[in-house]
Amino acid sequence: MSKNKVSVFRKENFNAAHRLNNPLLSVEENKAVFGKCNNNNFHGHNYELIVKVTGFVSPVTGYVIDMKLLSDIIKEEIIEKFDHKNLNLDVIEFKSLNPTSENIAVVIYSILRPRIDINYELKIKLYETERNYVEYPA
Repeated sequence: MSKNKVSVFRKENFNAAHRLNNPLLSVEENKAVFGKCNNNNFHGHNYELIVKVTGFVSPVTGYVIDMKLLSDIIKEEIIEKFDHKNLNLDVIEFKSLNPTSENIAVVIYSILRPRIDINYELKIKLYETERNYVEYPA
């Protein structure tokens, strides 16, 4: 194994609808906290997902991780599950979890972590808009 630690990134996009709502809050409180994002008819985003994998460069392959493998994992586990879906209604992880960008990033991490060798560090960056994004873990 090389002594060179390198980060590689894979960028993907998915489009999904959601509604931010906390059933423990009143209608008025939800509107005050979540504003337009509390729309009863949902609203959508063109999410940009960046998956960062950090590890040592293999002396055999010259890779940190095979990017085709990483791409396939992300497509199988995230894109197929989230793209063109209503997160509140179609994605089991959000049946009782408010699909904020923060929670979506944590869910994506929890889905991908078992598929990525534990010897690699994993970080999720999720853009909800061009100017608003989250990272997990922080």
